[in-house]
Amino acid sequence: MAAFMFPSLDPIALQLGPLTVRWYGLAYMVAFLAGWWILKVLDERWGLGLGPDGQAASVLAAVIGVVAGGRLGYVAFYGAGAYWREPVRILQMWDGGMSFHGGLVGILLAGVWVSRRYGVSFLRLCDAGAVAAPIGLLLGRLANFVNQELWGRVTTASWGVIFPKAVQLTGDIRPRHPSQLYEAGLEGLVLFAVMLLLARRERSAGELTGWMLALYGVFRIFVEFFREPDIQIGFIAGGITMGQVLTLPVLLAGIWLVWRARRRADVDAGSDPRRESGGSAGS
Repeated sequence: MAAFMFPSLDPIALQLGPLTVRWYGLAYMVAFLAGWWILKVLDERWGLGLGPDGQAASVLAAVIGVVAGGRLGYVAFYGAGAYWREPVRILQMWDGGMSFHGGLVGILLAGVWVSRRYGVSFLRLCDAGAVAAPIGLLLGRLANFVNQELWGRVTTASWGVIFPKAVQLTGDIRPRHPSQLYEAGLEGLVLFAVMLLLARRERSAGELTGWMLALYGVFRIFVEFFREPDIQIGFIAGGITMGQVLTLPVLLAGIWLVWRARRRADVDAGSDPRRESGGSAGS
């Protein structure tokens, strides 16, 4: 059975005296900088009205929302009580443990604050974030691969990878699906390409957010069938994972947002007098 031994990748990108810079931290930093640039472009193109100060405040709020929400979400959904017995471990983020679903809640709360503070449409702000989000997902999953975390289930596929950390923790030397790379490809590259295509023309507020959530939900639920469940939780009833349970509401919310936006667009188009005279709305 052919398989790949995990390459010798150091999770530490740079060591400057007592300062340790990890790839995981760099992934977050690059993702937020890219998100800042995308927000700046869309703010000008869509006329959101944020301006430089609002853009900077949005990114700062997003950082706080994603980091705090992602960490607390992991503690609540995947911690299995361990963090409540040792609360100090909640702050030890270098040991890993971030939840997309918690980060999503955190960034939505940050969006509510920015929307009220700068008087911009909440859904339009979410749409801008939806275009940038796949970059963070891509880089984050690549960092997961480097850290040898969130590995996949045992496989006989020729591209299976033997993760030394998985062998150490489980005692199983068999190769596993590189599920981190599956997620990086689907939730990152594919989703980003789709969002860029969708963002090329004007859409009703919330539609881009809906597409991002719906497609993420489909991709995440699919990849969970190849990803090993967290050891401290395992499978839920019927072989379903916690990731799939938490992602189902995300998928449904995305579908509802797309339906809502399309319905609103149809109503607006129907009330456009240019339609009655043969003109094309939005031309």
